[in-house]
Amino acid sequence: MRIGFFGSGAFGLPSLASLAGTHEIKFVVSQPDRPAGRKRQLRETPISAYAMEQGLSLLRPEVLDEAIIQEIRGYPVDAWIVIAYGLKLPPQLLQGRFACNLHGSLLPRWRGAAPIQRCLMAGDSMTGVSVITLASIMDAGEVLATSQTPVDAMETAGELHDRLSELGPGALQETLAAMESGNLEPRTQDSDQVTQAPKLSRADATVDFQLPAPLVRGHIHGLTPWPGCDVKVGETSLRLRRVRDLPEPHQSPAGTLLDSGHVACGDDGSGTVEILEVQPAGGRPMSWTDWLRGHPVDTGTRFFST
Repeated sequence: MRIGFFGSGAFGLPSLASLAGTHEIKFVVSQPDRPAGRKRQLRETPISAYAMEQGLSLLRPEVLDEAIIQEIRGYPVDAWIVIAYGLKLPPQLLQGRFACNLHGSLLPRWRGAAPIQRCLMAGDSMTGVSVITLASIMDAGEVLATSQTPVDAMETAGELHDRLSELGPGALQETLAAMESGNLEPRTQDSDQVTQAPKLSRADATVDFQLPAPLVRGHIHGLTPWPGCDVKVGETSLRLRRVRDLPEPHQSPAGTLLDSGHVACGDDGSGTVEILEVQPAGGRPMSWTDWLRGHPVDTGTRFFST
């Protein structure tokens, strides 16, 4: 089939590579180069970089104005694939075209910008990807295919992002095969089951140790690697990156470092988290054990979110 691809983030890379190996990619549309890093040098999106490496026709418009709309619609294609593009496609662009989107959740759960992070923060045991039609309401289109996977309690949002991205190619290839054979069976989302996944910001880089230990763990992992989960350990700022939740009873206030070396969670004394990986301010990630060698912490010290 002849494919047009809209994407910017790394989440779409496995799918684009898969499609390029089995179909004809007529064009790729991505976000323009943006300043990045400490030196604020212009950097292309992961999708742009791949398209240039592969010699694919690449468009990087600042806005989808009438001129670019007409240019895109001039390409002879059978389907448009949209993955983490970053701009909403206007109705005049979509008119009369088959277009579908790959989303990082099992819709209708977690519509919005941060489905992978919110899934972990809520303590979900299952997640996956959905291929949906495009609709006027974000992520509200009909479901064309899904692929699901259990959530690993020890994985971070960054790790789950990469794992879910590898589920995309199968779901998209299934959708295109069904379309080509005339066997697509769109499923309307149940509006009563919708949950929202709003975009995260630096203000979200905190954790409440009064939550049950599994949710403390999910919150920390869901915020890793960005925006991070920052705490104060005494007077020292520290970013928590990975923990393990334990059903360890205690009688201490939430956030207290116990004799066991674990941190008290919940307001009912029913659980703790074992800190495994941290990142000091301005430093690199390291194990909690290594950090303690240079920063001893007394039993009874309280952890507070900054």
